[in-house]
Amino acid sequence: MRQEDVWDDEAADRYDTPGAGMFAPEVLGPTVERLAELAGGGAALEFAVGTGRVAVPLAARGVPVSGIELSRPMVRRLRTKVDEATVPVVVGDMASDTVPGEFSLVYLVYNTISNLLTQAEQVACFRNAARHLAPGGRFVIELWVPELRKLPMGQEATVWLTEPGYIGLDTYDVLRQRVVSHHFRFDGSTQARLFRSPHRYIWPAELDLMGQLAGFELESRHADWSGTEFTADSRSHVSVYRLPAPN
Repeated sequence: MRQEDVWDDEAADRYDTPGAGMFAPEVLGPTVERLAELAGGGAALEFAVGTGRVAVPLAARGVPVSGIELSRPMVRRLRTKVDEATVPVVVGDMASDTVPGEFSLVYLVYNTISNLLTQAEQVACFRNAARHLAPGGRFVIELWVPELRKLPMGQEATVWLTEPGYIGLDTYDVLRQRVVSHHFRFDGSTQARLFRSPHRYIWPAELDLMGQLAGFELESRHADWSGTEFTADSRSHVSVYRLPAPN
């Protein structure tokens, strides 16, 4: 599966869930608040900007926001919300393509760095973030913690969410450090709809090493956007990396 094939017109059309899920105010509000704080009055760049779930409300807060996005259908969906002048977008690869200007903040939310399926691409993403940042600028990544502790010997999948009308499970290839997320949605009929997306999972320590290779220092790590302490039991993290400021 190629990412440009995964995020097609059908995926873009059903991506937004206003007021629910990752669009719920209790999820989106703290994300936007924290990013506005980290931008520090400067401009922000979102890698994998998608349909503008975060970029649009962040721009409404007065933070100048640009984006890079691989999927043209996702950008078309974004354009139904704001125009190019409000959130400029370069259609391209977040690991290599560039956006004009200099930024105080680059951010990657909702596990999207794992959409890059090799370690080399993920390292290149860090380096591309550094390329866009002013000295002292920050790169923020929201990422899940691999749930390998839930895998007994010989088992290849974990169910991470069940609720009425939905089952989410991940299948692991531990040799290649790959995951395929499976999202099953169903109603009262005998049919279910399946959406799958491939990922390369990253341990926090490996992520920190990627940052070091690109010249970053880890500034903070929390379990969520509200600043909850990150522990061994945390299922995800928000990690803030910073380029050293000149002396």
